[in-house]
Amino acid sequence: MEHHLSIILITIVALGVFSQWVAWWLKMPAIVLFLVSGVLAGPVLGVVNPSEDIGEVLSPLVGLAVAVILFEGGLSLRLHEFKEAASGVKRLVSVGAALSWLLYTLAAHYIGQLSLPVSLLFGAILIVTGPTVIIPMLRQAGLNRRTASYLKWEGIINDPIGALLAVLVFQYFVFAGADAADGMQVFIDLGWAILISLILGGGVAWLLGWAFNHTWVPEYLKAPLTFAFVLVIYGVASEFFAEAGLLAVTVMGMIMGNMSIAGMAELRRFKEYITILMVSTVFIVLTADLDPNVLLHLDWHAGALVLAVLFVVRPAAVFLSTMFTDMNWRDRVLVGWIAPRGIVAAAVAGVFGPRMVEAGYGGAEQLLPLIFAVVFSTVILHGFSIGRLARWLRLSSEPKGVLIVGASPWSTELARALTNELDVQVVLVDSSWHRLRTARLAGVRVLYGEVLSEQIQQSLELNEIACLLAATSNDAYNALVCSHYVTSLEHDRVFQLPMYAADEDNGAKIVARPLRGRPAFDNNAQYEELWRRHFQSWQFYKTRITESYSFEDFKRDCPTDAIFIARRYADGTLLFNAAGGTPRAEVGDTLIYYAPKKDAGDRRRARAERAVAASGRTLPGALPDSEEALERERQEGNDNNA
Repeated sequence: MEHHLSIILITIVALGVFSQWVAWWLKMPAIVLFLVSGVLAGPVLGVVNPSEDIGEVLSPLVGLAVAVILFEGGLSLRLHEFKEAASGVKRLVSVGAALSWLLYTLAAHYIGQLSLPVSLLFGAILIVTGPTVIIPMLRQAGLNRRTASYLKWEGIINDPIGALLAVLVFQYFVFAGADAADGMQVFIDLGWAILISLILGGGVAWLLGWAFNHTWVPEYLKAPLTFAFVLVIYGVASEFFAEAGLLAVTVMGMIMGNMSIAGMAELRRFKEYITILMVSTVFIVLTADLDPNVLLHLDWHAGALVLAVLFVVRPAAVFLSTMFTDMNWRDRVLVGWIAPRGIVAAAVAGVFGPRMVEAGYGGAEQLLPLIFAVVFSTVILHGFSIGRLARWLRLSSEPKGVLIVGASPWSTELARALTNELDVQVVLVDSSWHRLRTARLAGVRVLYGEVLSEQIQQSLELNEIACLLAATSNDAYNALVCSHYVTSLEHDRVFQLPMYAADEDNGAKIVARPLRGRPAFDNNAQYEELWRRHFQSWQFYKTRITESYSFEDFKRDCPTDAIFIARRYADGTLLFNAAGGTPRAEVGDTLIYYAPKKDAGDRRRARAERAVAASGRTLPGALPDSEEALERERQEGNDNNA
């Protein structure tokens, strides 16, 4: 039995994590692969049957996992994001939640033909648009920060609100429906539960933050201790009122996420890893546990209800609740369409549906299959459409920009060349306003301040950044910048200027290799060397690879001492060249390199090359150059003649 259970648990975890990996490779919503994997492993192939294999502990384990997921979601709710979208977020989690409950209830009663108690419970459950599905979708869609904050705040705040409301409706009709005094007691208990959850979650968060900042807890215990307190708070709050623990851990996460806590970056990273694992496995468990027979209870009324939920009720609730706010119409359209349901909705329906059937309420047997139908429909339709809709509404952008840290004469010239000659979105950051002056005058977007400060990080739209280059004179600082941003941009897109070979041989003088970014350009492209070559009048050049001029032709004609800087792909994405790597390019790509300035003889040779190329002949050793560079040479010649 133990061996069998081990195999089941290994299968569930492996399916969840591998689904995430495959979804990343295929660039498709991970949540869709969770559904497919769970259905195949459970109802279709019968490999996994969580209810039988895991038994009675399944429901508590799912509850604990959801608590951890909500805590991590609370950690990600930053007040500066709320300030940007405050008006819309306030409406979505207040008027929007109440209006959604009303409209979902009316649709369930009049379209789905459910009894009023079951309709009220159905409407309460559908308020939930949880982070278990929203966060993976946002990660894949690349929405701008303002639009993403609407969906993220609504999902994380409404998750415990919807669950608590569902508990309230269930307890009112099952335990106190016939007694007004008992019914009033349910509301009183709910009020106390909310108050206790706020005090418990907020108090523990503040105490933990204080203990962390006053070194009462060693670094290696901060994440495990926080994890343990999340579980304890969830359990204690749930003893006062069912599902109140979800609200308590959400509040705890929100407060800790907005405190200045030492080691918060590591804590966030640990929680993110745990959450990814739990989202993957819990969704596999719930879909694998689905009984296909429950879908037999659905009829055409159920189909009409699901369509109304998707195309009428949700858009109407969002548009009505956000009237006269600062949300623009594009945000309202996207938020009105995107409302996937996930773990919490399915879990609450799985607990309350059968008990409503036992209580004899009409249509209660359809509650669970209806919720699963909504979960499946929203996950698939919203998962596949959010990226396309966001691009159509111009609410997302492909990560094609470049972040350069450190304004020196060389990096300023690089930023100018990328911005003005290649139309690459460049952000140059430096803590010296004087060093940024030349870049500002050249039309480069600059950001004044410390790149590791909270204010600058709030100003950066990292979803627009394809790669980063730390190019200051301090190798240790460059490494610190790279290690900070590597979790957001991936290791292969975070670069720093290389260190001297002599320092590499003496390990006591350099930053450890795992803490550094990838060395950029060339092993000899150190800060001082690039500065020296800048004052030797080296320049940036670009060459586009075409069918008539191949990459092999470029390598043959390029100066031997040139430094390969970057490759601009045909779709506009730019990636710096790594030191020691072999540059590659395909037709349509543009290569940027750094080489000595050409003299008059070189310009004459370039003109001769163009003439020979036009005649169809070849000129051995000719140096290819872009039309923009040739135009610059002609202008220089005109200036000299003048």
